[in-house]
Parts: sequence; C-alpha cells; structure tokens
Amino acid sequence: MNNIAEIVNAFLLVYAALFPVINPVGGAPIFLRLTNRTPKARLPSLARGVAINSFVLLLCSLFIGSHVLVFFGITLPVLRIAGGLVVAALGWRLLHQGDDLEGRDQPAPREKEVDAFYPLTMPLTVGPGSISVAITLGSQRPSSAVDLAQLAALGGGAAAGLAAIAATIYVCYRFAGNIVTVLGERGTNVMMRLSAFLLFCIGIQIIWGGLRTLLPQLPSYVALALPL
Repeated sequence: MNNIAEIVNAFLLVYAALFPVINPVGGAPIFLRLTNRTPKARLPSLARGVAINSFVLLLCSLFIGSHVLVFFGITLPVLRIAGGLVVAALGWRLLHQGDDLEGRDQPAPREKEVDAFYPLTMPLTVGPGSISVAITLGSQRPSSAVDLAQLAALGGGAAAGLAAIAATIYVCYRFAGNIVTVLGERGTNVMMRLSAFLLFCIGIQIIWGGLRTLLPQLPSYVALALPL
C-alpha cells in the first residue's frame, strides 16, 4: 500500500510540476505555425515524434541530468540563461513571421522540411525551464540507502508522470488543426501572435531567473579574479 501511495505521489508531483512549464495547450498554436507548410498527412507523425522526443529528453533530465551538469561543470543558472536566449530568439522570430496560414499543402520551394526535434521538441516544447524542473526533481530523490522497492516505486511513478505529459503533448499537437477550425483564421492569427509573445516573455523570464541567481555571487567571483 505504501508503494502505491509513493507511485501516485511521484506521478502527481512530476505531472503537476512540468505541465504549467511545458504548457502544451499554449504551444499548440505555435506548433501549427511552424508546420504551416507541412502536408496535413504528416502532422500526426510529427506530433508523435515530438511527444516521444519530449519523453526521452525529460526522462534523461530527470534521472541523469544533474550528473551531466556536474560532469561538465555547468550550473542551473547558466543553463537557464543559455536556454532562455534560445527560447526568446524563437519567440521573437515567430512574432515577426508573416501570417501565412494559407497554403498548408503547398510546400515552399527550397525550404528545409521541418524536423520533429528542432525546433518543435526543443526549445518549443521541452525548453530550459522544463529541463531545469526535471533536473531539480531528479536531484531531490533520496540519496541515502533506501529499499529497492521504494526506489522502483518512485522511478515508476515519475516515469508514468512523464508518459502522461508526453501523451498530453501528443493530443494537443495532434489536434492543433481543430483549434483553427474553432477559432477561425482571424482568431488563430491572434492566438499565434499571443503565444509567440508569451514564448518570448518566457525566454526573458528564464534569463532573468538565471541572472538573479548569479548576480549575488558576482562579488565573490570578482574578488577571486582580482590580483592581491
């Protein structure tokens, strides 16, 4: 019974912590914008690919992310700043992109086909914010000697939470076209612009979060760098 409770708690913790950061509902209009020249028949496979990639990235971040950062000497604030720059740049580009919702089935000549990993998975869906959350959750796992069944329960619950997140991403992206039908062309344009602006703001917020953590440490770094 205790193991079941731990599985449920780990599942809810992971899902509740990552869902508002990933926000697949808000990312669906941007997914639609980035795939506006992709044939409709390929969108389900793209949505499935993004969901699988997101699950793998979050799983690796959760279980081995903290060890990778320690190995390369990278801190979470630096990760947030670098990733925030990428997210902000993507949001800025989408914000100034033309409103070409028409011609979805007419691929532009000489245009590279959109890939399920970049930028659909990273940084659009799984960005530095969600990676930081996953690494933080993974670093809080019990470090002392615990029962093997308890570790398996915690890991299974966390993996189930990530699978639920991936399923939510797939559903939102798979049926992103239905949002266009409901909102109409004008409403969809407004939603896409708003989502792009929010993505830009999220990138700035991530950068500021990293800077705010590093700024109090700057005097000590400067003191160490100055000659005696």
